[in-house]
Amino acid sequence: MNHVAIAKKLLEIKAVVMTDEARLFTWASGIKSPIYCDNRLIMAYPELRKEVAMAFVNKIRGLRTDVDVIVGTATAGIAHAAWVSEIMGLPMAYVRSSSKGHGKQNQIEGIIKAGDRVVVIEDLLSTGGSALKAVEALREAGAEVIKVLAIFNYNFDDLLVHFAEAQMSFESLTDYNTLLPIARDSGYIDEGSFDILKKWRENPRVFME
Repeated sequence: MNHVAIAKKLLEIKAVVMTDEARLFTWASGIKSPIYCDNRLIMAYPELRKEVAMAFVNKIRGLRTDVDVIVGTATAGIAHAAWVSEIMGLPMAYVRSSSKGHGKQNQIEGIIKAGDRVVVIEDLLSTGGSALKAVEALREAGAEVIKVLAIFNYNFDDLLVHFAEAQMSFESLTDYNTLLPIARDSGYIDEGSFDILKKWRENPRVFME
């Protein structure tokens, strides 16, 4: 599936939700957003989740390098990492946002050995903070993170800056700039909402000012 096809599927399953200024979504980064892309809904659609998993697999095979472990981010990336690892016959692990406060107090669940070459699976990327925390934990464990792959990204400038600073590369199956005109042209959103969402993407902190 290409960028456009996946964007259309996200709209088809109503994974994209808009709200008004009185009920903005607040992200972990503190950004207040009039739109939310809930990729967790993909789990409810067996055929779509297979298509998404194969799109990830094709991206990984296209890297033309050996990969030892598929790693998901907790919690939304775990299921997708599991499906990808199953298709590829590879071990799977996942990374928590922080170490557990009980038991073995692991941040990484599964087996990661020094020198392992890993790909991180994330559901979406906004500013990249959560994914890069996972990258940092994996690097501290001695792994070589080849790439971060996500279903969706918001095309924020901060995302590019943060990944560049971390000397990490990423790729997504689709993105905001692809989805927005499709949502407008299909009648999913009206022209007024399109304008608001376009301006918000250009300045994602506009509702924080």
